Formats: sequence, structure tokens, C-alpha cells
Amino acid sequence: MALPSPHLDDRRFQQFVDDAKRHIQRRCPEWTDHNVSDPGVTLVETVADMADQLVYRLNRVPEKNYLAFLDLIGVSLFPPAAARADITFWLSAPQPETVRLPAGTEAATVRTEMEDAVVFATEEDLPVVPCELSRVQTQGGTGQPPSECTSDILDGQDVMVFAEAPRPGDTLLLGLDTAVPSCAVVLRLDSRVDGVGVDPRNPPLVWEAWTPEGWHPCEVEEDSTGGLNRPGQVVLHIPAGHEVSRVGRFDAGWVRCRVVAADPGMTSYTTSPTVRDASAFTIGGTVRAVHAETVADEPLGESTGVPGQRMLLSRTPVAAGDPPLQLEVSDGAGWQPWSVVPHLSASGPDDRHVTLDHATGEVAFGPAVRRPDGTLRQYGAVPPKGATIRATRYRTGGGRIGNVARNCITVLRSSIPYVASVDNREAARGGVDAETVDEAKVRAPITLRAQDRAVTRRDYEELTRQAAPEVARISCQAADPAAAGGTTGTGGADGTALRGGADTGGGDAGENAVRVLVVPQAVPDLGGRLRFEQLVPGDELLEKITRFLDERRAIGTRLAIGPPYYQGVTAVVTLHAYRSADADTVRRAALDALYAHLDPLTGGVDGTGWPFGRQVQAGELFAVLQRVPGVELVDEVLLHPADPLTGKRGDATDRIRLSGPSLVFPFDHRVRVIGG
Repeated sequence: MALPSPHLDDRRFQQFVDDAKRHIQRRCPEWTDHNVSDPGVTLVETVADMADQLVYRLNRVPEKNYLAFLDLIGVSLFPPAAARADITFWLSAPQPETVRLPAGTEAATVRTEMEDAVVFATEEDLPVVPCELSRVQTQGGTGQPPSECTSDILDGQDVMVFAEAPRPGDTLLLGLDTAVPSCAVVLRLDSRVDGVGVDPRNPPLVWEAWTPEGWHPCEVEEDSTGGLNRPGQVVLHIPAGHEVSRVGRFDAGWVRCRVVAADPGMTSYTTSPTVRDASAFTIGGTVRAVHAETVADEPLGESTGVPGQRMLLSRTPVAAGDPPLQLEVSDGAGWQPWSVVPHLSASGPDDRHVTLDHATGEVAFGPAVRRPDGTLRQYGAVPPKGATIRATRYRTGGGRIGNVARNCITVLRSSIPYVASVDNREAARGGVDAETVDEAKVRAPITLRAQDRAVTRRDYEELTRQAAPEVARISCQAADPAAAGGTTGTGGADGTALRGGADTGGGDAGENAVRVLVVPQAVPDLGGRLRFEQLVPGDELLEKITRFLDERRAIGTRLAIGPPYYQGVTAVVTLHAYRSADADTVRRAALDALYAHLDPLTGGVDGTGWPFGRQVQAGELFAVLQRVPGVELVDEVLLHPADPLTGKRGDATDRIRLSGPSLVFPFDHRVRVIGG
């Protein structure tokens, strides 16, 4: 337990008033009216209130000393982190020349009466490169040579794009005249209904583009061809690594459509679809944008030539980044870059290093420390006297407000010719508010105890939070050594699971196996529902956490980092509504209550997310539904284990048990309302 903090003066307002009244009785006995209506008592209470405020400020001296101690040992507030989103810029029409969107192009959410617009700025230039279709080839399967059919399609002949009896691996190859990395490409195909047997809403096809790492999947924005079965167009988002390569005898920016095995319960092609005409053009591009304002070329002043000089940035707080600040010093011969380091303890007198306080924007150059023998030790170089110092680039802003849902960034704030609209296909993530003083006071004892080493479960959780503050939830659990090679991604209706995650460590794991479960930030769609893919951490996030923990884990500890088991849960509910209530309104409110209570990020009894490993019981959902406005009686609640990937549901039960590394995911609830 924490040591008790003594009150330097424990008197309060009422005690001051009572003491004053006792003194009045002794010093002025003729004053007998001590009620609050008396003007003299009012004056006494006014003075007592002022004294109470002085005592409150006096008692904060121990807290001030505590904060000063934390500052002395180097505990500083975590800076805010800026949210990032991939924003697609759509052209008004295909352009004959490249349309360039410079870095810093701004897009924002819609401003309302209640909320200001949330502004995002692109981090790099985006060239929207025009393209045309130059080659069409078909390939009968993996390892088979491609067949050239460009001239047949240009002549308007019907060409079977797959084998007569299509099978997985059959491919239609479309060659663009140039590479179009990060662009949105429209493929117009004139087809006829020959590829019967498939669901046009979910054809067994995958679109891919060639990159240096091989064929990379393309996101399909639109497919009006019904799986190449009718005239229409396919809008593809080409990956950033797209490049020109050779297939067969021809160089082109290749895109392919490949037949894959049909999903369970679905049928594949019985005959091949045909194409008699094809064309392609570029209609947009996608680039990463950040919710932070960039400050460039800010002069900070001149160097005094004295160690330990400090300067302040004009805009705070400074958002986290890599690097968070680009600093340059002019030494007469030109501008020299200086690096921001966490501390100067390892910096020598020739190292151009500075430290940065993200919260206050204070830039500190290295001090000179006198050693016991009288010599001075310089930590970090000192700029020459009179040298000009400037902040070349840093970002300010960030915070949770930047975590907006998908399809919310729709306003183009920068004037760019030929750009008609903007959109974010996925929610913006990564925005974290700056740490408060109260949060730092809670973190400091844990940091001192851990000493930047991961030993206990809490150490792993705290260090993971330091490595990736944008993570929504973290849980460290002892892992089965045999299963420590990775964590699991999703639990199916039959109890199966998909494996994934990052693993580090070596040698015999023995009993020293640790599993760190990571749940990333996820912003619900406009309907308030989370999608399963939002809860799977990306490879970049896992690699960052792995590198950080690998340097701090105990030798011999096997470490697995990844998502938890996500056990899908479907609730099938029957309830009765009051006669005065609208049945549709009650049903929507009941669905909202189910999704909110079982939410892995904000659900549970305390609203901090469904606890890891906690079972789901029908009786608990009875109580949740009974509190929904308009519900008279909850008749039945059945729980089904479900697989969010395939939609498969298990048998009905009144209780779904979860293991320690498991987390619930609400999926496809059904509510039937009687009456109303």
C-alpha cells in the first residue's frame, strides 16, 4: 500500500467557523445571534472559506514535492499520438497527364454545430499516374505458360478467360502500359453470362497486382460484372509496390484475376466466362494522412555557447513521431542536423544530441557535469556561440479525437485540380491523448519497480503500453510452452482457431513462456458496430512491440505477441414489448444493448471492455435486455458460439465458456419482438 501523506493542517471550513464562534462567546458575550442570517456570521464564514483555501494549498506541498521528485528521476509525460488514415482522392474524370497531390494536402470530416472538423494532412506526395490496358493473357493454372489473346479481344472476339471447366489457379492477366502504385484503376470489361454456377455477389475470384514481393491482393472497391458474367467495371486499389515486370514475352504493370476455391456452401464456375472487350484507366489514388499540423522552419534563436541551453517550441504539445523533431544548427559552413535522444547519459562531447519535452516543447542541449576529480564531463555537443538554431520540422496536435470512423473524411480542404472527392475506406487509428499528471503518478511506481525490465506480468503490460500507447487493451498471461510459438486470431464455432502473431526467444522454452495479448484500437462504423478485421493487430504494430520487449525480457523467456482468441457469440432473443412501444424501435435498442454489453473494447459491467476469459451467460443478457426502454418481458435468450470469418454458428446453449486468452466478439445478433 502507498505511504500515507500527512496533512500539514487538517482543519476544515466548519472547524474554522466553530472556533470563531467560540471565541466570539468569550470575547463578545453580548453577541448572541449566531445564526447564518446574521451579517457578522456571514463575515465569519467568508473568512473561514478563505482560510480553508489556504489550508488546501498548503496541503498540496507534499504532492508538489512528489512531482518534483518524479521530474528529478526523469519521469515525463507521454506525448499525444496522432491518428493516421489512408485517404483516397477520386478524380472527376480520367486525365491524360499525371495529377500530383503534394504532401500536406488537407482533407477533413464534416463540420457540424456540435463538433469541429477533424483535419488530416497527407504525409507524402501522391502521383496519380494515367494508364491504359496494353496486354491481355490467360493462364490455365500455376506453372502453365500464359496464352496471348490481346489481338482477339481488340477484334471483338469472345475469349474464355479461364479453362473450359474452371478450376482454382486459372488466371486472367491484364497488363497496364505503366505501373500505377497506390492508384485506383477502373477495368471495363464487356462480358456475357457464360460463367454460370457462381454467386455474382461473392464470386470465387481474387484480384492481385505484381510487386517486388510477388503477387499482392488488391482491394476491390466495386465489381459490377458479377464475377465477369456481365458487362461492367471493376474498381481496384493497386498496392503501393506495384511495378512493371515481365510475364511471358511482355513487360507491363500486371494485374491478374485468379480463380480460388469457393467458400463452404458456395458453388464454383461450371463453365468459363468470356470477355470480348476490355479497357483500363486511372480514376484516383490513396495516400497515408495524419491528424496533426506540421510546423516547418521555425527559428528558435541563437546559441549562447554555454552548456545546458534550453529553448521552447512555439506550438505544443509535440506529437510523437520518428523522429519527433528535426533540428538544425548553422555553424557558418551550413546547416548541421541534430538528433533528438531520450536522454544524454550516453552522449559524448562531440555528439550532436538534444532532448525534447513533448508536453512543454522544451529543447535542451547537453549539460557539463563536474566530476569528483574536478574535471568537466560534457554530455552532448554545445553549438558555437551565435549559431542560429531552427526547428526544421515537427508535428503538433494529435489525440483521440482523430480516431474517426470510415467514410467520415469527405471534405477536401486543399484546392487540387481534377480532384472531385475524398474518402477514407477504413477508420483512422492510432490517436492517443497526452498523458495526464494523475496517470503519470500511477505509472511512476510501476516504472521504478520494473527498471525497464520485463519480469512480472504487469511489467510486460506496462512496457507494451510504453512501446505502443495506441493499443486499446493489453493482457499478459502465462503461455503453454508448446503453444508459445504464436497466439491465435479467431475462435470458430467448433472450437478451432487460426494461428498468428509474433514470436521471439530461443532455446528450450521450459516453463518461461509468456503470451502478450494485444487488442488494437478500433473505431466502430457509423452504425456503432465493430468489424472483426478491425480487432486484428497489424504486422507493423506487432513488430514494434516485439522489438521493444525483446530487448527487455529475461534471458530464456519465450515470448509470443499477437491477438487473443476471438470467440464469436450470437444471441438469439425473443422479447415482448409494451403496447405503446414501437416494435422496430425496441428491436434496434435491444440490438444496440447486446452489442454494447459484449463489446471487446467498451463492453462489460464497468465499460472498459469484456474481461479476458470471462464466460458469457444468458442470465446476464436477460438483465441487460430488461433495462431496454419499451421491453415488458424477456422471453428467451439463446447463445450460439459463432465464427466471425465464415458465419458458421454452433448449437444453442445458455453459457459459453472462454479460456484465459480468449475475448468475446459479438456477431450477428437476432432479436424478435412480440407486441408493440
